[in-house]
Amino acid sequence: MSKINLAIVDDEALIVSLLRDFFQEQNDIDVCFTAQSGEEFMVAIATLEVLPDVLILDLKMKEKSGIDVMEFLRENYPSINTIIMSSHYKQTFTGFMLKTGVSAFIPKGLVSQALVNIVKEVYQKGFFLMPEQLSILRDQVSSRAPVPALKSEDILSEREVDILRLICFQKTAKEIGKILFIAQRTVEGHKNNLFLKTETKNVAGLVIYAIQNNIISADEILLY
Repeated sequence: MSKINLAIVDDEALIVSLLRDFFQEQNDIDVCFTAQSGEEFMVAIATLEVLPDVLILDLKMKEKSGIDVMEFLRENYPSINTIIMSSHYKQTFTGFMLKTGVSAFIPKGLVSQALVNIVKEVYQKGFFLMPEQLSILRDQVSSRAPVPALKSEDILSEREVDILRLICFQKTAKEIGKILFIAQRTVEGHKNNLFLKTETKNVAGLVIYAIQNNIISADEILLY
């Protein structure tokens, strides 16, 4: 696996320093940028020689909050996978956070190795959900919720449904290609169509869509 370019944005200088020093010790992670405010990051990103693959972002900051930064990234840099890490973490915020386009929503204070694993999983798979978050999503979506009446051009094909389910099981495009005996490029094409048809911005959004539309249940993901 190539090195993961990581950016860190938090208004607490100590946290930024500790995270930067810790991640720089990892052989497969390179901290390419740090900032102590959302505004600083939003101004500086246009001048970066290398865009971050993954961003660890604080939620509550002065001036520009994590939500403000997410809205900016969704419009201008949708390829960046963002992990919101907050001391104001609540499990019930999970659905809202994922709909804003974040790839993971986690509390501050996680053990170091867990944080490394989450960064790698978000980089490789596009999202990370803790078991308790899946339980929350399961409880928020009625098992008897009707399937929406989609326009004919928006109805997912059988192949797209297969790929969507495998995405929910955190399979990469390469792994999906091997399972379905199709080229990785073909998988990526179907994945792009899924984004268009579901009007989602990232893999986490696809997972939410799949749960809300009874394509997969949170219990299936929990048991996987």
